[in-house]
Amino acid sequence: MQIKNFKIDQSLKELTEHRTVVLPMACYETTINQNIHGYIPLHWHEEIQLVLIVKGEALFQINEDRVTVREGEGLFINSGCLHMAEEKDQSGCVYICLNVSPHFVLSQELYTTFVYPYIQATNLSYLHLHPGQPWGKNSLDAILSIHRLLQQKPPFYEISITVQLSLIWQNLIRNGFEPEYDRTEMQKNRRIKHMLQWIHTHYTEKIKLDDIARASQLSRSECCRYFKRILKTTPLSYVTEYRIQKSLVLLQQAESNVTEVAYQVGFNSTSYFIDQFRKSMKITPLAYKKSKKWMTAHRTGVMLE
Repeated sequence: MQIKNFKIDQSLKELTEHRTVVLPMACYETTINQNIHGYIPLHWHEEIQLVLIVKGEALFQINEDRVTVREGEGLFINSGCLHMAEEKDQSGCVYICLNVSPHFVLSQELYTTFVYPYIQATNLSYLHLHPGQPWGKNSLDAILSIHRLLQQKPPFYEISITVQLSLIWQNLIRNGFEPEYDRTEMQKNRRIKHMLQWIHTHYTEKIKLDDIARASQLSRSECCRYFKRILKTTPLSYVTEYRIQKSLVLLQQAESNVTEVAYQVGFNSTSYFIDQFRKSMKITPLAYKKSKKWMTAHRTGVMLE
């Protein structure tokens, strides 16, 4: 089942518990445009993530990098890496998303040697899995096998899943990179998360560039470079977009109105909120609210006046 509006904390860490009743892992078939935002917003989690595109194509961002992933291809996204996804060319992209606790990948005896060094590596934020490469195809086939095992639950499926995970991990560490540990890269990751956490805590207040920079003890220019390099935007543009995304849930509440929502998410002008909302969502807040009201009524069979 797809999670259409997963919750994240102030540092963008996803709060979803990725596990079944028995196993510390979860598998979702995700249609990107069904997310409440129309895309998968920026987030991170401690689990590693394995992706297999089953329809269309998507643009993923992992930390600073952007990569197009097409039907039949996949990704390995490492633990702790910021990532997001949007569909390309209205392709109706659907992908299998497998989130796995690093401690479940291999046995406890093997974890220290063959898992921990790789999830800590600063040069291994992701790997693009191609079906044209034998190791890539083996990994993609294993992701599909795990998805089917979790759906069908044949006898001893839990053991079969551990076999497939071991195969994937062996492929990745044999054909990926030798792990490297760059203190500067680690510090960059921590600093951007600190600044995002500060924004997500204070977005309803008046925010200046100096405030964001101060959150990670950076100069204004360094702060702007971080945002441009990692998030491809400016700090204050990010604040505006974050406020708009927070407004989406509020606008779907029956008792809300546009002016109240604008001030609740930190805008000090209704007209400015409407203008920025239209630029971002290609629709006005009121039209968005009405469209969601109609969709809810249509699903439940309620007649609108």
